[in-house]
Amino acid sequence: MKFEEFRGQTVFITGGASGIGKAQAIAFLKNGANVFVLDRDEENLKEIFKQYENHFAYTVGSVANKNAVQQAVRQAIKKFKQIDILLNTAGVLDGYAKTLETEELLWDKIMNTNVKGTYFVTNSVLPHMLQNERGVIINMASIAGIVAGGGGAAYTASKHAIIGYTKQLDYDYCRNGVRANAIAPGAIKTPMNKADFLGDSQMAKWVAEETPAGRWADPSEVADLTLFLASKAADYIHGVVIPIDGGWTNK
Repeated sequence: MKFEEFRGQTVFITGGASGIGKAQAIAFLKNGANVFVLDRDEENLKEIFKQYENHFAYTVGSVANKNAVQQAVRQAIKKFKQIDILLNTAGVLDGYAKTLETEELLWDKIMNTNVKGTYFVTNSVLPHMLQNERGVIINMASIAGIVAGGGGAAYTASKHAIIGYTKQLDYDYCRNGVRANAIAPGAIKTPMNKADFLGDSQMAKWVAEETPAGRWADPSEVADLTLFLASKAADYIHGVVIPIDGGWTNK
């Protein structure tokens, strides 16, 4: 998808080293945007940098570390002068653990990354957007934020929280020029889901069969939706959660 309007804009992405986040980064880079990524996976970040070094920068760190987040945002603004679009994409799974199987350490890991991390990054970028009186924020939810069965107790709770946070974020700041929405992916073939494809990949086959569309999606399909939601064409779309799940939540 081509959007000339992104040329010269700056996109800050968390979790942009692999999977959906990487696909988002590449999509915006191909549309002429500057991209800054915060991620823990330096090797994959180096590979992206080799291809797009003039418009790509990154820092290695976790969204759950407030100091690392604040430093990354400062670096992004110093490098590219502004942040126009924020993609809170970083997240971790919980292995579909039920609540009685969820130890406190696992609960905290999921919440600190998926929820508190989104809060840390948003609160670091948002004042800059408010100062410029414009900005777009797209948070990564999940079908687990809409229905049961998309994750375990902690992951499902975290993605429900992201949806609520997104709605309130847009409600509070849309008249100040900042628009927020969320994307809720279903079965997307990413490194995060690689366990489903191990061995005879029966889990992957079952998921495809249970999905009305009959297949897993490619991360680039989520990236294309992100491009649209961040564009001027979506300017009247506020505080919504858009599933991209092959019809899973229709069932």
